[in-house]
Amino acid sequence: MNNEEKNTFAKEQITEAFLRLLKDSELSQITIVQITTEAQVSRNSFYRNYQDKEEILLQHIKHLITRWNAEYDLNNNQSDKEMFGSLFHHLKEKRDFYLLLKKRNLFHLFLNVFVEIYGAKREYDNMGAYAASFIAYGVYGWIEEWIGRGMQESAETMSALLATSGMK
Repeated sequence: MNNEEKNTFAKEQITEAFLRLLKDSELSQITIVQITTEAQVSRNSFYRNYQDKEEILLQHIKHLITRWNAEYDLNNNQSDKEMFGSLFHHLKEKRDFYLLLKKRNLFHLFLNVFVEIYGAKREYDNMGAYAASFIAYGVYGWIEEWIGRGMQESAETMSALLATSGMK
């Protein structure tokens, strides 16, 4: 195993261990020692990859969303309804993780990643930036409320509701 493979393995172990611990404990109650012990990696491995515990979640969320986005781009024709359906399907598929974030009052980390990926960019003109922000924060609001209400509706229903709401 080369260094990159070892590092990837350590990050996966840390993420999985942290998520197991987070199921039973609040973020503030989990220590780095608990994470590294559960993951069976060294403290150095933790700090080589992460600044703090929240960064584990930020990187994991970014990984999930960018992987979903890449898979969507490969297989779809870019219609709004199709894209929203795919996004809500992804959220349903990873339901346990997203509900855990909500339960632990950490869903704001999803917002950080979502807006970083889909929100305004420096290179956008003002109108483009305002529109991108409006859409990113609006879609996030739908997602957060849906997750907060226990994801009762299907991905297809949420996609149809969002597409007909004017948020497309």
